[in-house]
Amino acid sequence: MIGFLMNSWVARVIPIGMVLLAVQTTLLVELRPFGVSVQIVLAYVAATGAVGGVDRGAIVGFTVGLMYDLAVGTPLGATAVTMALAGYVAGIGRLFRIESHWWILALQSAVGAAVGEAMVPVVRLVIGEASVSPTGLLTVVGVVTAAALVASPVLAPLGRWSLSLQRSEMKLPPEIRAEV
Repeated sequence: MIGFLMNSWVARVIPIGMVLLAVQTTLLVELRPFGVSVQIVLAYVAATGAVGGVDRGAIVGFTVGLMYDLAVGTPLGATAVTMALAGYVAGIGRLFRIESHWWILALQSAVGAAVGEAMVPVVRLVIGEASVSPTGLLTVVGVVTAAALVASPVLAPLGRWSLSLQRSEMKLPPEIRAEV
């Protein structure tokens, strides 16, 4: 059992999530463009979903989201749901392609992060949090989306490594390969 865990994605995703969570709660607290905190953890989840697909993106998002909830003190599962949704949405593009260029992965990460951040007020409203205020939501989603877009060229390879994924190669069917 321990050998399985050490060779699985858990042994890589959890330490990376812890490091990124520490960076977000310490160093990035001061970096607030337009008064919005940069969400590097959400960008990592979206980038991992973009390279890993919907299933892996949602699982990594839920795992890292639970870590975020435990570290920050938000209601348990609130951030996990939004990050799982971000990883899922970013991974949808994986259904339509074999391998993408870095800029396509960056766009997918940005869309996933935007959806995840836009769902935060909705989830907080559903769980009954009293201080839900959608004012400035466009600014928050815009800054988080831009940060995910900029950070994706670094976070996508990190997500690929953390899931132990290899760059896929497009394989042609044998009848087409014989003609080429």
